[in-house]
Amino acid sequence: MHLDVNDLRLFYYRSALGRAAQSVVRAEVLRFWPEAKGQTVAGFGFAVPLLRPYLADARRVIGLMPAPQGVMHWPSAMPNVSVLCEDALWPLETGHVDRLVMMHGLETSENPSALLDEAYRVLGPGGRALFIVPNRSGLWARSDATPFGYGRPYSLTQLEAQLKAHDFIPERHVSVLYQPPSTRRFWMKSARFWESTGRAIPAIMAGGVLMVMAAKRYPPTRTRVGEGARVRNPLEVLSPSPGKVAKPV
Repeated sequence: MHLDVNDLRLFYYRSALGRAAQSVVRAEVLRFWPEAKGQTVAGFGFAVPLLRPYLADARRVIGLMPAPQGVMHWPSAMPNVSVLCEDALWPLETGHVDRLVMMHGLETSENPSALLDEAYRVLGPGGRALFIVPNRSGLWARSDATPFGYGRPYSLTQLEAQLKAHDFIPERHVSVLYQPPSTRRFWMKSARFWESTGRAIPAIMAGGVLMVMAAKRYPPTRTRVGEGARVRNPLEVLSPSPGKVAKPV
């Protein structure tokens, strides 16, 4: 079940822990994609906190927010680019997205298979998608104090297997958010230490969030729902059935 947009907004824009998490994850997104000049960038779920750096140079930025979650105006004090949509019915043309960021979308979707098919549909040739999900081995997936404590957490093996099954090719991955999901002063002040230490010894410490960048496999290896269906010509309805002769009127 998707979280409520107001709860997500309060966490990422009003709480110290949420702002810290946003900073860490967004910095990593920028390491994957330093710029998106002239490209179409879309985010699904509640990915808008990560899209702001691309507003200046991208050809277009779209924030897709699932209907059960709700939608909010974004970015503030600027023309709105966020839109309400269904998990498997996005108001985007096929093959027009260059970069897609999905956060608080996959793990909370009631139909992740259809959601991944829709993500595949909108990506264009050479398009890349970045999937951000709670790490089932990390502390953040075990805490109800953050949005990453809801939905289905993933291991890296599980996430990559699901992406491959939907014709995505995982290319890079990283774990982030090694600090405990706590607002206590000690943990907040030592966040940089835990982040650097966790990345240096990932076999010992598990990051709270997994980030996997994947490319679109083309041609696809599977047929998606509706792609193999034949749309009947409406004029065929007026034609006589095989073996029968139409009677003159």
